[in-house]
Amino acid sequence: MKNNNWGRYTQCTHSGEIKDTQFGGAVSPIYMATSYPYMEVETKRYPRYFNTPNQEAVGKKIAALEHAEIAMPFASGMAAISTALFAFLSAGDHVVVQNEIYGGTFNLIVEEFEKMGIDYSFTKSLAPADFEKEIRKTTKLIYLETPSNPLLSITDIKGVVDVAKRHHILTAIDNTFASPINQTPIDLGVDIVIHSATKYLGGHSDISAGTVASTAEIMEKIWHKSKNLGGNLSDFMCYLLERSIKTLGVRVDRHNQNAQAMAEFLLAHPSVAKVYYPGLPSHPNHALAKAQMHGFGGMLSFEFNAEVDVIKFQNKLALIKPSMSLAGVESTMLLPSKTSHSLLTAEQRTAIGVTDNLLRFSVGIEDVKDLQHDIEQAL
Repeated sequence: MKNNNWGRYTQCTHSGEIKDTQFGGAVSPIYMATSYPYMEVETKRYPRYFNTPNQEAVGKKIAALEHAEIAMPFASGMAAISTALFAFLSAGDHVVVQNEIYGGTFNLIVEEFEKMGIDYSFTKSLAPADFEKEIRKTTKLIYLETPSNPLLSITDIKGVVDVAKRHHILTAIDNTFASPINQTPIDLGVDIVIHSATKYLGGHSDISAGTVASTAEIMEKIWHKSKNLGGNLSDFMCYLLERSIKTLGVRVDRHNQNAQAMAEFLLAHPSVAKVYYPGLPSHPNHALAKAQMHGFGGMLSFEFNAEVDVIKFQNKLALIKPSMSLAGVESTMLLPSKTSHSLLTAEQRTAIGVTDNLLRFSVGIEDVKDLQHDIEQAL
């Protein structure tokens, strides 16, 4: 059976693994060398060229899962995002960005693009028509993030792709919240798929990494830019990432189940005012999420009624960790206004719906009854 015919769990487990031809070990060996031969070899290997054995191995695994031709691992999600964008944008170019995105991406755009002479426009909404309204003659790329961080909004991927193709514009998407288990944007026509692999791909809160996946032609341009920016991932981290992805399918399935149960629990709770989760029929884009996703993910956000002090509530949690980042096997919770979106002004946060009492909940793989009890006792 060819690799591209394997199921997702088999891809997670076996794609890209390095065969231990010396000892026959069951897992990929780690090649820690930073210096390789250059004479009479087909490939001149060097860590900053993203072509060491472990770099290539994890790239093949991610490419298989994303239905891409080539994927590359980076040192962080922001290294992946910045390298992918700068590979196609230069002074005088314009990019259309959806209005709800990760705070780090927002900061990159508003703090760095102007210095480089790159123009940008944020959409007024997530409707494909609003993306089209922002297109100029100089527009080179449209940037998406769905589900969005932190409000779990859903963008019509195929609708935006159709707009981009009519105007001969590239599309890039941050697929972090979904993971390739829940969403494969390349199947919907997206050109470039980006992940903060620190999140679900790593999954254990002990890896900082990013990935980019696309066609060989597009990845060639990203590779040339990456050599200059130097955001390569070490071989040890590549080994850890490849190991972690082996369990991605089973982990994400559990995240999906737990998040759905917790979203329904919070929606019915008398102390909760709002719940943002695409798996809820009450979510405004539930039907769209169901159509373009294979599962609804492990992330949700919610707001308590005004009488609940969100700081005291987090301090009372015993099992759920008030902690930065997300998507580990352990449940975590934070205030985006104090963390991921803290560099935005209060007006900018209000404009995208990030209130000061909005809690982002990364639902782990624990027993649901224990998570529910922890919320109850904290309240």
